[in-house]
Amino acid sequence: MDFARFPIISILEDMLEVPEEHNEKTRNNPSRAYMRDQKAMAATPADVIEQPDAFAFVVDMPGIKGDEIKVQVESDNVLVVSGERKRENKESEGVKYVRMERRMGKFMRKFQLPENADLEKISAACNDGVLKVTVGKLPPPEPKKPKTIQVQVA
Repeated sequence: MDFARFPIISILEDMLEVPEEHNEKTRNNPSRAYMRDQKAMAATPADVIEQPDAFAFVVDMPGIKGDEIKVQVESDNVLVVSGERKRENKESEGVKYVRMERRMGKFMRKFQLPENADLEKISAACNDGVLKVTVGKLPPPEPKKPKTIQVQVA
């Protein structure tokens, strides 16, 4: 009997973390790594603040050093904040994790920047586990003055 066609089996496999090689051929679902990355993106809290002269993106990054965070602007004015939170490799004899609740692995957040964002005025600072990316605003465009054309008499 092929248990893979029953949705409850798929859910139980995910809950019990059955190795992916075991069920990879039997169902056409996204990989666990992809789902883990999607959850990490969704679980990275951020605030977006509009100030008179800039936009501020404030992202919680507990336990991550500033040099481990990558901030870049992709085409189409998309601000990308990414990095990876790695588990400490402190293995000692007789020491084991009783509970692991802190999220580990890659994270990424994307923010669509507005048209008046000044891509030349971007700064980022990480302090006490909070990343603040500031994007300056372009000055408002000058209102167009009507052009007067002198009429010549012939």
